[in-house]
Amino acid sequence: MPRPTTYPGAHPPSSPVPLPATYTTELVTDERGFAELAPEWGRLYRRCAAATPFQSHAWLHSWWRSYGGRGRLRLLLARDGRELVAAAPLTLVRRPVPALVPLGGAISDYGDVLLDDERGQDAVAALTEGLSAAARTALIDLREVRPGAAAERVYDHWRGPRHRVPGSLCLELPAAPMEELVARLPSAKAQQRVRAKLRKLEALGVGSRAVLPGEVDAALSRLLELHRLQWQGRKVTGEHLRPRFREHLVRAVGPMVRSGDAVVTEFRMDDEVVAVDVTLLSRRLAGGYLYGAHPRLRERKADVAVMLLAACAEHARAPERGTLSLLRGNEPYKHHWRPEPAWNQRLLLARRRTAPLLAAALCDVAARRRGKELLHRREERKEPDGGGGT
Repeated sequence: MPRPTTYPGAHPPSSPVPLPATYTTELVTDERGFAELAPEWGRLYRRCAAATPFQSHAWLHSWWRSYGGRGRLRLLLARDGRELVAAAPLTLVRRPVPALVPLGGAISDYGDVLLDDERGQDAVAALTEGLSAAARTALIDLREVRPGAAAERVYDHWRGPRHRVPGSLCLELPAAPMEELVARLPSAKAQQRVRAKLRKLEALGVGSRAVLPGEVDAALSRLLELHRLQWQGRKVTGEHLRPRFREHLVRAVGPMVRSGDAVVTEFRMDDEVVAVDVTLLSRRLAGGYLYGAHPRLRERKADVAVMLLAACAEHARAPERGTLSLLRGNEPYKHHWRPEPAWNQRLLLARRRTAPLLAAALCDVAARRRGKELLHRREERKEPDGGGGT
C-alpha cells in the first residue's frame, strides 16, 4: 500500500514569509488513508465557512469509490503539528494535459479546497507550497470554483504562472421564506400565479416530510426510479441512470443527512410517494441537487418547480445561510424567480517549468469555446422541421 509522502522543512523562495516550523504538508494517495481521514476532515470542513457540500468527506470519498482511477488519488494535506488546517482533494488526469483536478467531477457543482478560517495566511501559504511540490510536472486545474471560495486565496498567493477563466453559470436566490421569494417576482400578476399554484398543491393534498436517516437509502432508490420515469422518452443526463451514480448517491447522502449536510424530502399525494428531492446544505448555502417526480403530478396540473422551491426554501433557513443556489444551469424556468447570476471560475496554476501546460490548457479552452459557439450558430440556422407539433 502506498504511504503518504511528507514535504516538511524549507519553503520555496516564492514564499514571502517563512511558515512556522510546526507546519508540514502530506500527500495521501491511497483510498484507505482517505477513508481514515473522515473525522479530522469533518472538523476542518466545519471550520471553513466557504465550503460547499461537495467538499464534505462523505461526498468526496463516495465519489472516489465510484469514479476514481487507480493510482490517481492526490489528497494534499497541510498540518500545524498534528492538526489538519488545510486540504486540497485532487485527482490526476492525463488529458488534454497532465493536471491535478478537484475530486467530484462533472456530477459536483462546485470544486474547492478547504482552509481553516482561524489559521489565516499560514494555512494558505502551507497549502500553496504543498500544491507546488505535489504538482511536479502537472498543471493544477481547479475547476468550478464558486465566487468567494477558499481556492481563490490559494490563487492570490500563487507566485508562478496562473490564469483565470470563466466556468459554469450558477443562478442564486436569497435564502428566504417562500413568501419573500414570491414577492421578488416582477409583477403582481406573476405573484398571484405562483400563489395560485401553491394553493393548487394544497388542494391536491400534496404534503412533504423530511426523510429520517434510517429511511434515506430506500427514499433515494425511489427518487432515482421516479427520475427515470419523469424523463422517459426525453433527453436526460445519462449519468443519473447508471449504477455507479446510484451507488455514489446512496453511499454519500445517508451520512450527509446524519451530519446535517443534506436533507431528503418525500412528497406524498393520495398516500403515495409522488416525488423525492435531495437538497444539499452547508454553512452558507442550500442547493436542490436532484429530484424525481411522478408524471401524474403534471397530469394533475401540479407545478413541480414551485413545489420543490418551496421545500428547498424551508430547508435553506439558517442564521448564516444566505444563499439558495439553483446550482449549475441556465434553464429558462429558473429565471422566473429573478435569480442573480454567479459564474464559477476555473483557476489554472503552473510552475515555471510547467508554463507550457498552462498555455496548452488555455488553447484547449479557447478551442472548446469556439466549438460551442459554432454549434450554437448551426442550431440557430436550422429550419423548422415542418412536423406540425406544438
